[in-house]
Amino acid sequence: MGKLVGIAALIVVTLVLAVAILASAVFGGTSSSQSTSAAIPGAAPDRSPSLPAGWAVMERSAAATCPGLPWGVLAGIGTVESHSGTSTAPGVDSGANSAGAEGPMQFLPATFDTYATVGPGGVSPASPYDAVDAVYTAAAMLCADGGGTRAGLHGAVYAYNHSNTYVDTVLVLALAFGEDPTVDVAVVAVLEFAAAQLGTPYLWGGNGPGGFDCSGLTKAAFAAAGVSLPRVAQDQFNHGPPDAGGSTVIPGDLLFFGSGPDGVDHVGIYVGSGLMVDAPHTGAVVRVEPAGWPTLVGATRPG
Repeated sequence: MGKLVGIAALIVVTLVLAVAILASAVFGGTSSSQSTSAAIPGAAPDRSPSLPAGWAVMERSAAATCPGLPWGVLAGIGTVESHSGTSTAPGVDSGANSAGAEGPMQFLPATFDTYATVGPGGVSPASPYDAVDAVYTAAAMLCADGGGTRAGLHGAVYAYNHSNTYVDTVLVLALAFGEDPTVDVAVVAVLEFAAAQLGTPYLWGGNGPGGFDCSGLTKAAFAAAGVSLPRVAQDQFNHGPPDAGGSTVIPGDLLFFGSGPDGVDHVGIYVGSGLMVDAPHTGAVVRVEPAGWPTLVGATRPG
C-alpha cells in the first residue's frame, strides 16, 4: 500500500513524471486506502465519499481479473457514467438512456452481450443493471481492449467511449481514486471540470471557457462543485483553510507556489501520484504536470 504524497515530499517528485502521460501515471499511482482529512485543520468533518459502500472493494476485485488493470479506472468510468449507480437518470436502474445505454456502467446491449460476465454474487444470466455484473463486464471489455497494459490503457478507455475528454476525465479520476478511495463528491466535480479543460490555451486573466490562467481555472473548477473562491492565487491561498505543515495532501487540494506566503503567484489542483492540473504560463495549455515545483508555498483544502 503506497503512502499518500506529503506536502514536503512534493518538492522532490522525480523529473521522470515531467514526461509522464496520464495513462502511465495511473499505472504508477499509489493505492493507499488511507484518508488524512480528519488530521487537516479546517477540513470538512463529514466528507461524502463519491464511491458508495462496497464499490471500491468490488472494483478492486473486478480489476484483479485483468492483471495490470488499475482499479481506479473502473471507479472513474462508473463515476462518469452513473455516479457509481446512484444517478437517477434514465437507463441506470432500468430501461435505457437516449443513446440506448443500460445500467450503472452504461453498456449498449450488443456490447454488454459480447463481454457479459457474471461477477461474484451477481445475477445469472449476467445483467447490465446488476452492479457486480456491470463492473466485472467493464473489466472484461477493458482487458480485451488492452487496458491491462500501460501502452493500451488510453485506447481501452477510448474504446469504451469515443471521446478524448472522456478518457482524460476517467484517467484523472483514476489517479485520484488510486491515491484516496474516499474522494469526496465535491472533489469529483472539481476534478471532472479540470480534466475537461485539458488542452485549453493559457490566457492571462482568463476565466474560461476559451482560456484560463492558473487562478481562473481553479476558481471555475471549484465553482463547478458549488464552492466560491476569490479570483487571484494570493487571495485563494489566504482564503484557506490551510493543510497543516507536514501533513499529506489529497486529491482536490490546491497547491500554491511563489516566493513565500505573501508572494504566491501560481496555483494548481492536486490530482494524485504527485501530479496536478494547472494552467502554467503564456504559450502553454491546461495540462497535467508534476507538482514538485521547488517554489511550493503550501496547500489548502477549500470546501
